[in-house]
Amino acid sequence: MKGFYRELAAMLSGAAIGIANGLFGGGGGMIAVPLLSGAMNYEEKAAHATAILIIAPVSLAGAVAYIISGFALPYVVIPAAVGMTAGGAVGALLLNGLPLAAVKAIFVAAMLAAGIRMLMP
Repeated sequence: MKGFYRELAAMLSGAAIGIANGLFGGGGGMIAVPLLSGAMNYEEKAAHATAILIIAPVSLAGAVAYIISGFALPYVVIPAAVGMTAGGAVGALLLNGLPLAAVKAIFVAAMLAAGIRMLMP
């Protein structure tokens, strides 16, 4: 039965991440890491790495939906996707070399900066 509850937690976590990404056009990673490390008991760095893998197809699906609906333009999305892919690769390399405390501090700083930015007009 333990496997069933783990799979259920994974599906519910995935649904929450997908809803956040679809609703906000991103940000699923900000809830993916806490869900993976908390609800799924992943080690912190593994949670960050897994979040990257989870967010990639979710973001692609969201981008396609936004392009089809006319909310995003391919000439903006495609160069941004190239840059984000390169940045993701650099971030993954940095994740291997940084101590966990630094990863946590950067993650918290990014979450705070995003939250503060959202409050501004």
